[in-house]
Amino acid sequence: MKLHASVRIVLLQQHLSYDVGVNLMSEVKNIGWRVTMAGIGINLALGILYSWSVIKGGIPEEWGWSAADKAMPYAVCCFVFALSMIPAGRLQDTLGPRVIASIGGVFMGSGLIISALVGNSLPGFVFGFGVITGIGLGFGYASATPPAVKWFPKSKTGLIAGLVVAGFGLASVYIAPLVTTMVGLYALQGTLLYLGIVFMVVVVALAQLIQNPPPGYVPTESGAPQTAEQAAAAPASVSVDVDWKDMIKTSQFWVLWTMYCFGSATGLMLIGVAKGLGTQALGAGAFWLVAVLAIGNAAGRVLAGVVSDKLGRQNTMFGFFMLQAIVVIALIFIQEQAALLLIIVAIAGANYGSNLSLFPSVTKDYFGLKNFGLNYGIMFTAWGVGGLILPRLNGMIIDTTGNSDITFYLAAGLMVIAAILTFVSRAIFEKDTAAVKVHKVELATA
Repeated sequence: MKLHASVRIVLLQQHLSYDVGVNLMSEVKNIGWRVTMAGIGINLALGILYSWSVIKGGIPEEWGWSAADKAMPYAVCCFVFALSMIPAGRLQDTLGPRVIASIGGVFMGSGLIISALVGNSLPGFVFGFGVITGIGLGFGYASATPPAVKWFPKSKTGLIAGLVVAGFGLASVYIAPLVTTMVGLYALQGTLLYLGIVFMVVVVALAQLIQNPPPGYVPTESGAPQTAEQAAAAPASVSVDVDWKDMIKTSQFWVLWTMYCFGSATGLMLIGVAKGLGTQALGAGAFWLVAVLAIGNAAGRVLAGVVSDKLGRQNTMFGFFMLQAIVVIALIFIQEQAALLLIIVAIAGANYGSNLSLFPSVTKDYFGLKNFGLNYGIMFTAWGVGGLILPRLNGMIIDTTGNSDITFYLAAGLMVIAAILTFVSRAIFEKDTAAVKVHKVELATA
């Protein structure tokens, strides 16, 4: 008899024979990896946001947009993307990730199509790319990582989160040269129209492969789910399931939120100007900086996830934050050295990408898995605020001074502050952990 996948998983959690159990454990593992691969594929489409510097380069001069104008659709998209993660996170917790990811695909494609049809209207372009596509990115992104990490044990949280979000970072490797070629053939409006149609179909199709584990599923380090008896007998974990209302009342949340905001602001500002950094050294090949940054972005997400599983989230954050501060300053002085510029931009991408792996992981670690979708959606607003403020500020500074040096020094300072805050976060965690242990002792002796 052929059973539905969720029914077979629940049966595995009961006392089955060894041979049947082994087969079902293999099936459970396959479902987890299928969901992970589908999440990567969805993010490979949603990552068009990281090719904004190439899209921006295709805006015709006759439109008369200033640098600040050209930064507006990107900045609004980042902000709306982050805001939409909140309702998307709640809805994917209740309606399921498949439905929400499908909605995301429809919105994302529709936004690109609207942008293609509005011509040189800045408000129309901001509405299409900034608002509608931004909503689509939020709904799609919110539905990719949470279901994937739910299939795997805590020791693999960083790895799985890193792999799924790596798709978003890696997207520019193919989208940047693709957009460059398509703009030459079809102009910017034709390019956005065709991409909108294709990406809508791709995301909706891949969304059908996304699913949450069934109720009661508890992943173990061996990869097999625990029975109810095993879960009850396991040592109690310090972590608890915190809802969003209690989460935002904690000092830990706001420290993490600030760190995420600073790290994201710096990375998103660099992504928005990546192509322009290589104008002198690379000329017409400057779009390769976008691709190189994307490779670093994706690699940093996976690397940070793996390293943080071994060394701890806070230690990993500190290292990437400090390295990013150094890299941002270096970018001021090496823009005429092609080879070195490519290397430094790749490292900058990796430093930024680490945020998108570390912060979903630390949100799950500190605030639990039960409300992870909504909790991370709220945490992700830090990314949106960072993306709204610093790229826009950088555009205004370029209009005034002709370069980004002031913004780069500011970004380096933000990264140093973020690195210092890792010690504050660590101290809060140690204090909370000690309090929980004391409470357990009091309960045991009562």
